[in-house]
Order: sequence, then C-alpha cells, then structure tokens
Amino acid sequence: MTEQEIVRSLGPVCIDLEGTTLTEREEELLKHPLVGMVILFTRNYTSRDQLAELTAAIHERRPGIVIAVDHEGGRVQRFRDGFTQIPSMRELAVGPNVAARYRAAGVVLAHELRMAGVDMTFAPVLDVDYGRSGVIGDRSLGTTPALVTNHARSLIDGLAEAGMAACGKHFPGHGWAEADSHTTLPRDDRPAEKVLRDAEPYRLLTGLPAVMTAHVAYDAFQGEIATFSSGLLKDVLRQKFGFTGLVFSDDLTMKGAGESPIEERAARALAAGCDVLLACNHPAEMDRLLEHLVWERNDTFHTRFTKILPGEDLVTPTRYEDALGLLPTAAAA
Repeated sequence: MTEQEIVRSLGPVCIDLEGTTLTEREEELLKHPLVGMVILFTRNYTSRDQLAELTAAIHERRPGIVIAVDHEGGRVQRFRDGFTQIPSMRELAVGPNVAARYRAAGVVLAHELRMAGVDMTFAPVLDVDYGRSGVIGDRSLGTTPALVTNHARSLIDGLAEAGMAACGKHFPGHGWAEADSHTTLPRDDRPAEKVLRDAEPYRLLTGLPAVMTAHVAYDAFQGEIATFSSGLLKDVLRQKFGFTGLVFSDDLTMKGAGESPIEERAARALAAGCDVLLACNHPAEMDRLLEHLVWERNDTFHTRFTKILPGEDLVTPTRYEDALGLLPTAAAA
C-alpha cells in the first residue's frame, strides 16, 4: 500500500491495549475502520524485546497504524528498564548548551522508541510552569512562553531528526489551572489576553505536526473546556494562529471531559475541531464509542494525519551516542 492508501484506511479513534500481547478482542479492534492509532502504557511493557514484538504484531495486524506513547522524560516516561532515563524537562534547562541538550533529548527519545517500533510520543508539554499545577510542574519546558517556545523548538528538532513527529500539549495551556483533569475539571479564571499569552508557543512553533487539547474550562471563552471549544480550536488555533496540523483530544474518559455518554463527548470534540479522539483505560466505553460514533472521512483529515507519520530514516549509532552523552545523568539503554 502507498502512504496515501494507508492514511485513507485509518480512522479518528486512538485505542489502548490491556497487556503485553494482543488479545483476540484487540486483534479485531485493530481492524475497525474508525481506528487509526494505538497508545501504549506502562502495563504494555516488560522489555525492549517484548515491546518490539508487540509493535510488530500491531503493525502486522493493521499496516500503517500509528503507535504512540506518553514518553516525555522525567515523571512521564512509560518505558524505563532498557530505555534511557531522560531527565525532566525542567532539569534539561539547567547549565550551558541548553538548546543542544534539548535537541539531544529529542534524538534519544525518538531513536529508542522507533527502534522498538513506536511511531510517536505525545511530547513536548508546552504548558508554562507557574508553580501552581502539580500535574504539570517539572514536565514544563519553562516559566515563560518564550522559554517554552525556545526549548520546545530544540526538542522538536531532535525528534524530527530521528524521524518522529511532535505533539504539543495541552492547548491553550494547563499551567495556571491547579486541579488535575484526570480526577476533576480544572478552571482557568484569567482574562483572554493571559490565556492567549500562554498559547503563544502554538503560534510561534510553525510547522508543529500535532497538538493535544486541555481538559480545562476557560472563563474567558464562555467557560468552555478547550477540548469542546470551537472558539479555541477553530477561531484561535486554526484561524488566528494558522495551525495546519492534527488536533488530538486528551483522553475523553478523564473526569475533566465530563460524564455524558462517550459518543456524545466524542461528537462534541469532533464538532469543536478535534481530529483524533483518545479514549483509554475503559474497554466498555471504547466498544461503545466504536459502535456509536458518527464520522465522515475527508481529505482534510488525511492531510493532517500524514503529518504524524514516522520518517523513513533513523539517526546513525554515532549520532545517537553523541546525543546520549549530552544528557545529564543519563542512564544508557
């Protein structure tokens, strides 16, 4: 199949898996026309060899499907034993040669994941660190939008060098709201100009392949949750900022996304401007979503989805070792 034929076979739903091998149910899910991605978690990993076998089985079952993971470094790194322990994004900003260090982190992250058959990581975090959000904290690349932008640009360049697309999160910004959207709905009560100031990295990082939304309610935007806000996703992100990449919803099963039927949450997210829907850790809800979701395939989706496909080339072993040597206290894989 050509790249275009592959993309045109993929759908807008990202599924997850129960364990370290595919179940019969999951083998059938992978063939569903609405499925286009798989996200992996720590429960799906025991070793690099096992991960490579799992990703090969997924790709064999559904050629061209994109396999992703939350693998940022620091606290959020799903695969540890056998992978380099990447320092937190905050740690990478300390000392000289900051840009080279962030780029090196991107190279190491992407190279190790791709060698195991993983196609992309949901990184970088573009939320500004105000010292308020415990769920963001040291995952942030800086305390100002300018620092976040500069550091993210280097990290994204490193990912791209190893053939991996980046996904900036959580639009328009999760750094001010204190609550954790996994367990409740955070709220940002600031005026629009301050919310949009935090969103500046999404405007300045031209060519960013993908974005993930925030399950945060913004008082300045009618109190809407960003995932369900056409004002934020279509008017600001698409029209004002000129973003042309793929928009992911954050996990629609999180408490911050509400408790309406999963297909209603999904329909609202699509209507607001999301392209790909995540629904994780609840197999029954995933089955319901795939049964009831109404979605029409279109060329715009295909064009945007193409931006996250992995490149053909990997970095050389020498480049990988050089990048590894730039990381502070990095434990080699």
